[in-house]
Amino acid sequence: MSEVPNSPLARASLVKGLALEAGFDEARIAAAKAPPVLAHLKTWIEEGRAGDLEYLTGQVDRRSDATVAFPWARTVAVAALQYDTPHPYSTQAPGDAWIARYAWGDDYHEVVRARLEALRSALGAAFGPFESRAYVDTGPVAEKAYAVAAGLGAYGKNTCVLNPRLGSWFFLGVLITDLDLAADAPTTDICGSCRACLDACPTQAFPEPYVLDARRCISYLTIEVKDAIDPALRGAMGRQVFGCDICQDVCPWNRKRLVSGGPSFEPRPGNLAPSFEELARLSPEEFQSRFRKNPVKRSKRRGLLRNVAVAIGNEGSNQHLVLLEELMKDDDPVVREHAAWGLQRLRARLSEQGSPGPGRV
Repeated sequence: MSEVPNSPLARASLVKGLALEAGFDEARIAAAKAPPVLAHLKTWIEEGRAGDLEYLTGQVDRRSDATVAFPWARTVAVAALQYDTPHPYSTQAPGDAWIARYAWGDDYHEVVRARLEALRSALGAAFGPFESRAYVDTGPVAEKAYAVAAGLGAYGKNTCVLNPRLGSWFFLGVLITDLDLAADAPTTDICGSCRACLDACPTQAFPEPYVLDARRCISYLTIEVKDAIDPALRGAMGRQVFGCDICQDVCPWNRKRLVSGGPSFEPRPGNLAPSFEELARLSPEEFQSRFRKNPVKRSKRRGLLRNVAVAIGNEGSNQHLVLLEELMKDDDPVVREHAAWGLQRLRARLSEQGSPGPGRV
């Protein structure tokens, strides 16, 4: 083990350098105490805007302050890994669905976790034994809030973390430590007067800048909602079948980003704008095989087919009527109900266009 730097500033610099060597694109340091930006969290939850996200509503104190769960914690190393790859933005041919960019490739939990473990190993070699916990979107820690506190980025009006070099399409990994490291300064707001994300959201999930109502967010609706989706919101969901990129697609910082994701995040075959037909006809075995070690598996086949039925209703054509009729025979009642809704909506759209098509409700 080489000589450990004496000053907290030098130690922090070493940690950030080792994070880059571990494969991250940027890293910053925050104090482990509660980030100031989380002062609004309890009110946000009390207003019901967290929806049914129990991992948020049930651990407010633990998620607001890392030292509640880990009294020994002194600092949090926050590392960013870009996942966006150089493929077209949300444009696709009629009859194609849309899967959010973060879910095109491998499961990010495993990819980011491997780099965090490499960083933890490197820190052990540099500093000797130390206390730590590593999390990738799984533990009692508000990654985005610590990223903002550490200066890794600023909150955007769409509540994503914006970084001038990385944009917002990056994953966060955190390493909570008992190391004495100098904290970085927060980043100031970089949105200015821009409101592109607010105006682009089709479900109006942002009641005001920097505030998200998760209950209206397409990502929440397609992933977190496990049963029926609110009928009042289905028509605005477009062709999104897993997650949503719209508020990030329109962000100018993502158009200017200078870093691309690596091979782990390149689209798997069929994940970049898959057709309605191939998704609607996935058997249980095909679903498991296709989305093994991929984020889409989280929706389960039931959730994906439900979302596909809504998407076909919104964006399908005459040739897709048969798909909805087939989904109405699915074993799952949630899939059948959404297929009936999609069939009714698609027929109404075709009727307005003068081509009602075959079939019956």
